[in-house]
Amino acid sequence: MEATPDFSALRAHAARLADTSLKQLIADDPARASDYALRVGPLYANFARQRYDRAALDALFALAEDARVTTAVRALFDGVVVNSTEGRAALHTALRSDLSQTPVARAAHGEAMAALTRMRALVATLHGSGVTDIVSVGIGGSDLGPRLVVDALQDPSSTALRLHFLSNVDGAAVQRTIASLDPARTAVVLISKTFGTQETLLNGAILRNWLGDDIRLYAVSANVERAAAFGVAPERILPMWDWVGGRYSLWSAVGFPIALALGMDRFEQLLAGAAEMDAHVLAAPLRDNLAVWHALTAIWNRNALGRGNQAVLSYDERLKLLPNFLQQLVMESLGKSVHLDGSPVTEASVPVWWGGIGTDVQHSFFQALHQGTEIVPADFIGVIRADHPHPGNHQALLANLLAQTEALANGQGSDDPHRIYPGDRPSTLLLLDALTPHGLGMLLALYEHSVYVQSVLWGVNAFDQFGVELGKQVANRLLPAVRGESVDVADPVTRVLLGQINRDR
Repeated sequence: MEATPDFSALRAHAARLADTSLKQLIADDPARASDYALRVGPLYANFARQRYDRAALDALFALAEDARVTTAVRALFDGVVVNSTEGRAALHTALRSDLSQTPVARAAHGEAMAALTRMRALVATLHGSGVTDIVSVGIGGSDLGPRLVVDALQDPSSTALRLHFLSNVDGAAVQRTIASLDPARTAVVLISKTFGTQETLLNGAILRNWLGDDIRLYAVSANVERAAAFGVAPERILPMWDWVGGRYSLWSAVGFPIALALGMDRFEQLLAGAAEMDAHVLAAPLRDNLAVWHALTAIWNRNALGRGNQAVLSYDERLKLLPNFLQQLVMESLGKSVHLDGSPVTEASVPVWWGGIGTDVQHSFFQALHQGTEIVPADFIGVIRADHPHPGNHQALLANLLAQTEALANGQGSDDPHRIYPGDRPSTLLLLDALTPHGLGMLLALYEHSVYVQSVLWGVNAFDQFGVELGKQVANRLLPAVRGESVDVADPVTRVLLGQINRDR
């Protein structure tokens, strides 16, 4: 595909459909509700309430064919250097599936399986050690994925290890974390690829001193030397690799906290779910490929309809952290303004992702979704079977889920202009049969593959994140000035702000 994708055909279809309501699109095509749906194992997706028709879908799939999406997906699995700016493969699929015969992919899978064996031994050791609490210290991809999975799948009645996640460099966070813990019955896991992350090292140093020794200090890192110098014994260091980006790493030893909280068997069920989605995405034709449908829908909403926001709305309390996880996965991967060849991106790329948990958010920002001037496409996510003994609550939850997607799409007229619901608010509905480790693994892998396909269609690199570095570099330069040291600060606004911070020194 050329560096600058041509979305003119999509915009022509959008213009053609501009005066046709979603309600009318559905009425005109009786088979749409079933034809615009796909099921992969326990995961069902329905795209019938997106504002495209069959001709527009034809144009979208033609775009995917022109971009050679199938070839690009194969390259990802085979360990081709898809992260061209850093000269790396992106082999997170090798952490959970063995779907490539290339030497680089097979070697990566072998390393991942060896790390799993080591992780299983450490999990068994900690479960039999008298430790009751684990503090997992990391930030970004070293925190968001494990935090989401543990929160989603932990059994509140379990007597297993209790997990506490610490990410923020704010000292209040670490103080609150340790306030109710016993250092003699607590272990600490430091997760940092480089073992140079400021937040993790500052919090880690506090916790190391609080523990009183290094016996219950563990690490997950690609830099064994730095971790060892920090005080972590090599036998308590699990590996990371440069062919796995942080936001794609929960399937690796970064998932050590998940295994500690849920058990190794359930962690491997999570991997198996992701592997099932991997196999589907690799083998399914474009028209039957769930990740491709999801990605093309995102392209349609952004580049044909011009939508600058995307909501993700989880109708299951256990998935309340999913919007946080997806913010990083999508916006860090696709928040790029240059193509792979360095030329400027002239089309709009990633929208702003945000969201919340139903039904809570119906009483906060849904007013704007229904009647605001900004149309926000949404992914609604529900779970068919609950695992709690309160069927009335779950029935009400599912009724609200179905009602909101219907009301946003169809709207409602009124003689009172304040009570008009315009409708035509598009959404995708994703349903899991049940929230199991396997099902959650499938759901998260779906989003990973959708993000990659979008990056192929936009011609950007989904696996670097240089945008996070500049602010950190400036912070390191300003730290001595915040401490009150005499430092030459060039920026005049920063000088004034430092004066406020240091005025009592």
